[in-house]
Amino acid sequence: MPVTVLLVDDEPLVRAGLRAVLGAQPDIEVVGEAADGAAVIPLVRSLRPDVVAMDVRMPLLDGIEATRAVLRTVPEPPKILVITTFEDDEYVYEALRAGADGFLLKRSRPEEIVHAVRLVAAGDSLLFPASVRQLAARYGPDRGPAEPLAGARLTEREAEVLRLMARGLTNAEIAGRLVVGAETVKSHVSAVLAKLGARDRTQAVIAAYESGFVAPR
Repeated sequence: MPVTVLLVDDEPLVRAGLRAVLGAQPDIEVVGEAADGAAVIPLVRSLRPDVVAMDVRMPLLDGIEATRAVLRTVPEPPKILVITTFEDDEYVYEALRAGADGFLLKRSRPEEIVHAVRLVAAGDSLLFPASVRQLAARYGPDRGPAEPLAGARLTEREAEVLRLMARGLTNAEIAGRLVVGAETVKSHVSAVLAKLGARDRTQAVIAAYESGFVAPR
């Protein structure tokens, strides 16, 4: 079955470009478009896309509020990939905090856009470690690291895995770094998400930065 995508952007030219790039792939199908976040929920409910590629800045309802609304009201919500012009935009960080699975720059190459959609559809997060670190340093709350994530009760190995996740390593890369099996890493990642109450890797990394567990600077 192809990965189904809903495009949400107030610029028709951007939507047309994304449709052309994604629609040319045999395993991806663009099932709908919207010009504003206000139209997202009814379209998500009727079309049931796997991924929503959503502009972060729109005139009526921006990508942040649209992300919150989808995750709050839609059972089994789609993955949300935020599309942005500027990687240092505060709106991007707020969208990630709201539950977006990652972000992508509008100037990305076609192959990067295709890869991003496939990645989030498969359940992975699309993070750029340096950019997220800079966003957390600039826009995250200023909290002291006295007892970061103390209530989560992470084991020493889970804490190590979370630090590597914050650096942007995949499960395979973490397995190689720790010299353990991929399934072992997958179990550790699942435990970290459960203990943090995080929806996905993105939310776990944001929690790590905002708690002071990982220093953004």
